[in-house]
Amino acid sequence: MKKASLLEDLKYGVDRPAISVLFESQTSKEIRILLKAGQIMKEHKTSFPITVELFDGTLDFGVEGAVHHLKKGDILTLDAHVPHDLKAVSDSIVRLTLSKGDLVQRVVGVAKS
Repeated sequence: MKKASLLEDLKYGVDRPAISVLFESQTSKEIRILLKAGQIMKEHKTSFPITVELFDGTLDFGVEGAVHHLKKGDILTLDAHVPHDLKAVSDSIVRLTLSKGDLVQRVVGVAKS
């Protein structure tokens, strides 16, 4: 068994989203992304499907040019190779589920740019 908390040790980044690995299982990697209001993650895509849960806050989630307004509790999945971007409307906590084959460093790189 592995256990993590989406609410413990919340340290938002000043200039960019804060990324932390909650844990890895045999099939996935669970990531927490903390975005302060106004922070963005520019358009990007991955070679693997992903699942995104907005645990808290509000986000504008762009998918192939269409903006979806997400609120606390919303969850979505994207297939591989689908361009998407995020903009925090309010301080937000995002849970991102990556495939075991995907790289956490890829997500960190998106947050840095």
